[in-house]
Amino acid sequence: MQFENKVALVTGSGRGIGKAIALHFAEQGADIVINYFRNREPAEETAKLVEQLGRKALIVRANMGDLDAVNAMFDQVQETFSGLDFYIHSAASGYNRPAMEQKPKGWEWTMNINARSLLFAAQRAAEMMIPRGGGAIVSLSSMGGQRVMMPEYSVVGVSKAAIETLTRYLGAELASQNIIVNAVAPGIIKTNALEKFEIVREGGDEFFERMVDNTPLGRLGTPEEVAEVVAFLCTPAARLIVGQTIVMDGGHSLGVP
Repeated sequence: MQFENKVALVTGSGRGIGKAIALHFAEQGADIVINYFRNREPAEETAKLVEQLGRKALIVRANMGDLDAVNAMFDQVQETFSGLDFYIHSAASGYNRPAMEQKPKGWEWTMNINARSLLFAAQRAAEMMIPRGGGAIVSLSSMGGQRVMMPEYSVVGVSKAAIETLTRYLGAELASQNIIVNAVAPGIIKTNALEKFEIVREGGDEFFERMVDNTPLGRLGTPEEVAEVVAFLCTPAARLIVGQTIVMDGGHSLGVP
């Protein structure tokens, strides 16, 4: 098990991709900090599965848009585990509206939870990793940070672009401390989060069939496959990958007709 005796904090790990990442790291031997904001029940289910794998699980409620809550979360991790090895920035939220319909509240909510939190969480994570000899920070971006994916994705897309830019700067600054920072940008992954988008709700199965038709691999990815790439970026084999955003979309972004 490559992460034995390691500690991983995975934000937004009650469900979806975050849950898959938490379970994959636990399978590889890591103790897991499970973060959620609104619904504790899915976080408890993730914790139960982590413990069934023989690993420790700590559940921490924190709104990633609230810096006091973020700091309190890291304080709790330090108190419980005396350090941190991996920080996985998976939690995300957003006001899903076209750009011309966005309001200041939607901008601030989305940017604070998705992007601002990465910067200040990385500062706390780095403080806890340095005494342990280093670690890794991996953020979840999306193809919407690089291209127009859905009409309602405007501000979320900007927040993902900010994550990718921060990844480059953090990668450059923290590599000398043996803290490796990268991001992963999956294509469309079929999770409950997509139900928040009108184009997905209205399109139903046809939306996903259209995406598959435009993907050279001929299928969509899974949360488990995203988890495998995130985990790889935390291994010694990935130490020369610094400040990069790894695209994993089955070739969809290549624009093959």
